Amino acid sequence: MSEEKSLHFIEEIVENDLASGKYKSISTRFPPEPNGYLHIGHAKSICLNFGLALKYGGETNLRFDDTNPVTEETEYVNSIREDVNWLGFQWARERYASDYFDNLYQYAEQLIQQGQAYIDDSTPDEIAQQKGTPTQPGIRNAFANRNIDENLQLFREMRDGKYPDGSRVLRAKIDMASPNMIMRDPILYRIKHANHHRTADKWCIYPMYDFAHGQSDSIENITHSICTLEFIPHRDLYNWCIEKLHIFPSKQYEFARLNMTYTVMSKRKLLQLVQEGHVNGWNDPRMPTISGMRRRGYTPESIRDFCERIGIAKRENLIDVGLLEFCVREHLNKVALRRMVVCNPLKIVITTLGDETEWLQGENNPEDAQAAHRQIPFSKELYIERDDFMENPPKKYFRLAPMQMVRLKNAFIIRCEEVIKDADGNVTEVHCSHIPESKSGSDTSGIHVKGTLHWVSSAHAIPVQVNLYDRLFKVEDVANAAGDFKDHINESSVQTIPVAYAEPALANDPPDARFQFIRMGYFYADSERTPGQLIFNRTVTLKDTWAKEVAKG
Repeated sequence: MSEEKSLHFIEEIVENDLASGKYKSISTRFPPEPNGYLHIGHAKSICLNFGLALKYGGETNLRFDDTNPVTEETEYVNSIREDVNWLGFQWARERYASDYFDNLYQYAEQLIQQGQAYIDDSTPDEIAQQKGTPTQPGIRNAFANRNIDENLQLFREMRDGKYPDGSRVLRAKIDMASPNMIMRDPILYRIKHANHHRTADKWCIYPMYDFAHGQSDSIENITHSICTLEFIPHRDLYNWCIEKLHIFPSKQYEFARLNMTYTVMSKRKLLQLVQEGHVNGWNDPRMPTISGMRRRGYTPESIRDFCERIGIAKRENLIDVGLLEFCVREHLNKVALRRMVVCNPLKIVITTLGDETEWLQGENNPEDAQAAHRQIPFSKELYIERDDFMENPPKKYFRLAPMQMVRLKNAFIIRCEEVIKDADGNVTEVHCSHIPESKSGSDTSGIHVKGTLHWVSSAHAIPVQVNLYDRLFKVEDVANAAGDFKDHINESSVQTIPVAYAEPALANDPPDARFQFIRMGYFYADSERTPGQLIFNRTVTLKDTWAKEVAKG
């Protein structure tokens, strides 16, 4: 009997809240800002928020935190929707912070009328200086003494566009001596004359995240508002606003965000990689974005499995990207179609065969008993990998060499009889004989060989482009590495083979199929290819070869 998995701390909170009758059901939300593409760190949050609601019979809203019109675009909204759906989740309601701009404005006026907010004309530098330091209290300026009527009038004039950007802000009146710097009269509203992707030019004042977030949660009756650890200092303000406004008491809980080796998770840094041309867009297969992983061939099942394996904790640590790659391999091994592709071809001529073509059977997936077989053409002229032949091999070399035998996958045992070279001494083709009784599936030859090679029939081979992707960075802990993070980019993170040769089945396979190119790795058709092109991206190698390379130095 398998041991039941223990609950993580947020599940314990939820179960206690439900058992005590605090809530009849739970409600969570996933609240991305639409200022970039989602990455694997967001996937952890998506799986947590949607997973809790699914486990405990609740609901999850997808809410776009669109309070900064300068950086937000509809393109990002659409990409976020696609990513959440692709991961396998469906939200109960789609909401936007901008849906609540009228509510938030009324909340702000309420705080002013209660004497708990005021208009400050100070410059950003002056506000920062007056806040003090973590060891010294701040100093409240004279603007905090404005009366309620003057504050209301100024705030309404800000709303009506009377003042330029940066000239005034609305601040909460809390405690300039608070040990939590965020509580030292935080800014609630600022002036931004900018076109918003949804509200256009209706507003020229916009709420700060700290003001919009808790109130949006409250409006939606969110019971468990789950954030990452950097929002712990913001929780006091979250609670203060809800308390002073006398609205539904949503509660904030924090968990450790995902940090992963050989990867950056900062949206700012990812944007730099895109804008400076280090990668080919947000969905470059080397990027840790969900769209990049999707294009590379990662599966939603493998990402959900990864998020489940790393768990939910209160302390941050660095997760080995090898675990993600393990999850991808494990799932792809179960679902990927097996195909043969030769990237660096060497011609093999089987002199004991005639000109006819024999069609052999190959398994689509040996891990799936229900998977059908495919037909593979076999003829006297084949391609094998050039690296699978050596004219002067060392001991214990089990691939093709003069007078040495190997098995061709799904076909016959062959023996190298003659090596053909050009005038410069380069091997151009290898002539072999075959053992007719050694056919795979009905071998009666009694011959046992240690090497098995993949191959394609040269007359039937289809040309394909193959992109071999590797990790984007050379150092394990990119965030803490010396110098600029871009100094550590792996210049060998992609190798393109413009013409490789594949068995013909690959041309007729479903466009969304996953593949194991035998002895090469797992591959996926590039979504950016033009009609008629056959371009395949390596999702992950068959084994973790990176650890060996690092050990070699």
